[in-house]
Amino acid sequence: MDNIKIYHNPKCSKSREALKLLNNKGLTIDIVLYMVNRLTYNDLKLILNKLNITPNELIRKNEKKYKELISIKNNPTDDDLINFMIDHPNLIQRPIVEIDGKIVVARPPEKILDLIKSNMSP
Repeated sequence: MDNIKIYHNPKCSKSREALKLLNNKGLTIDIVLYMVNRLTYNDLKLILNKLNITPNELIRKNEKKYKELISIKNNPTDDDLINFMIDHPNLIQRPIVEIDGKIVVARPPEKILDLIKSNMSP
């Protein structure tokens, strides 16, 4: 396992748990603080493609901001949803962990263990 990346929000308990799990494995991790250094449209499209999901599946629908945005822009397109996540990164499901090109939304954080195991298999 050479390339390990976590899209991390330090204020999120699940994200902190995921980072701790990776650190406990003694792995070298590239930590992307996407709340500070916001993801671009292309970043999010790449993540969505690797996850093989739609923007609707990556956005946090229970957030107050999401509900506000939906009340303004009813029936948003995929591009609208991506732009919502760019403008309001707190709306992105987290944590997202990528290991050697394989990626998962680590909810629960234990999903990382499956990703690690799959990268160790021949």
